[in-house]
Amino acid sequence: MASKKTAQAATIPKFESEAEEAAWWDGHPDFIVEQFEKAAKEGRLLRGIPKSKSVTIRIPVRDLEAAQRLADRKGLPYQTYMKMLLHQALEKELVAG
Repeated sequence: MASKKTAQAATIPKFESEAEEAAWWDGHPDFIVEQFEKAAKEGRLLRGIPKSKSVTIRIPVRDLEAAQRLADRKGLPYQTYMKMLLHQALEKELVAG
């Protein structure tokens, strides 16, 4: 049975800052566990590193620099950040049809 705190966390709010987001996640550990358990039951958890292929694409310098700045703010390597963004955009488009 879900705790009251977890039940209230059913929707992840929009955050004003990374500090606010970190505090929210820190205050909702049961929510994280529930999300992992749900993903495991649905077969959405990956074991190991997903198979990948190296590709070369041309990106406008301005976009690359923006990605590097944003990735730096999040403490991520910029290529990892760009892969994450691409994955999220593709998933969104797949759902939208």
